[in-house]
Amino acid sequence: MIERIVKRDGRIVAFDPQKITFAILRAAVAVGGRDQATAERVTDDAVRMIEASRAGAREAAPGAVPATAADPADYPTVEEVQDAVEKALIERGHARTAKAYIVYRYEHSLKRAGRESLTYSSDNIPYRKLWETLSWAVDHNCHSLAGVRDYVESGRYPDLVDASEAFYDREVTAACDVLRERLDDVRVMIIAGPSSSGKTTTTIKVSEAVGPRRLVPINVDNYFFDLESHPTDGSGDYDYETPQALDLDLINEHLAALLAGQPVDIPFYNFQTGRREGVSSTIALEPGDILLIDSLHGFFDAMTASVPRDAIFKLYIETLAQIKDDAGRFVRWTDVRMLRRMVRDMQFRNHSPRQTLHHWYLVRRAELRYIVSRLKHADAIVNSFMPSELPIMKRRLEPFFRDYLSEADRTGPTDRVDAIDRARRIGELFAMIPSIDGEDAIGPKSLLREFIGGSAYTY
Repeated sequence: MIERIVKRDGRIVAFDPQKITFAILRAAVAVGGRDQATAERVTDDAVRMIEASRAGAREAAPGAVPATAADPADYPTVEEVQDAVEKALIERGHARTAKAYIVYRYEHSLKRAGRESLTYSSDNIPYRKLWETLSWAVDHNCHSLAGVRDYVESGRYPDLVDASEAFYDREVTAACDVLRERLDDVRVMIIAGPSSSGKTTTTIKVSEAVGPRRLVPINVDNYFFDLESHPTDGSGDYDYETPQALDLDLINEHLAALLAGQPVDIPFYNFQTGRREGVSSTIALEPGDILLIDSLHGFFDAMTASVPRDAIFKLYIETLAQIKDDAGRFVRWTDVRMLRRMVRDMQFRNHSPRQTLHHWYLVRRAELRYIVSRLKHADAIVNSFMPSELPIMKRRLEPFFRDYLSEADRTGPTDRVDAIDRARRIGELFAMIPSIDGEDAIGPKSLLREFIGGSAYTY
């Protein structure tokens, strides 16, 4: 029998099941329900779940030293109780009430953190966008890995694919609607976001949507300084991930010339030799054209210092996953993108998953400093995460992570602590994700094809 619970601040307080019933009833009222008896039955279900879970944990550790009366380890936490309520609501078929309860929890978590709105916080997180995503995920039962497993195990994985693709398409459409309102003033469009967020496919889809205005791309990858100018880490890995790796002065010179109606010779950067070699193309803007910059660091102020701000439209892409694992932890956005990049680099860039994993700390360091910190300057945001991608990433990468972690266990401590920590987290994630037999459900114009191959688009 549960007598006490542990509050978020560590205090141990008396357990009051009536508070659970009240919270359930409040969520039910929000969606038109008022049945006190049902709320009480769900409360009883949740309490039984918690008691069974904790009894199982005690049996699994029979040699453990008994906790004292004041030991928090002997009592469930508030989070455990709330997770059990969510599960009980869903298992009893009260999906709409479960959604209201989940959203209620989310909003209160913002209040506890001192955030007065769902726009942006001091850490540049777009809370309104996250709330919208969570609401959609709850509606489609893909706000948890358990929901994804249900789709796969019941043979409805194609339905999850369709729902995920439709969500992404709506995200792009909404961003294009914002762009259309400013088309008369925009001369430069920047599509930015961290590595493997899906910028290239999103760029193509935006181009299709805003016709007849022509988007003229300028490939800033051709503006890298020669390799010998790049710093390396202790293992000799070159750091291409910072905006300072680009010739920002030359970029601005060319932007100013293009907007003034002058043609520009775009340099060619040879990634094989690590040098700029000659000219890749000559481009010019016709009246009404919009210059397109697709870059990790497009929001870095120095990249477009020569362009007036009101002539720039900034679109940000990110994998804003709102999906929890079986332990109630949100899947990390950076992990989703790392998996995408591993698959893409293995298939198209002759880089092994090991190389990508070992390089990721440089990617993460740069994006936190130069990319994520500028998210709040976006005119529109597209969430490119798809719950349907997780089984695909497991199918492609599980053997690598299994072998990598086995090797790490054999060899013992190394200086690759960051990589091993990430690998262990992915290994735990894959253990909760269902397996699929193939990828035929993924359409040729899907954003995921940018990473797994087989796209109808040319990248």
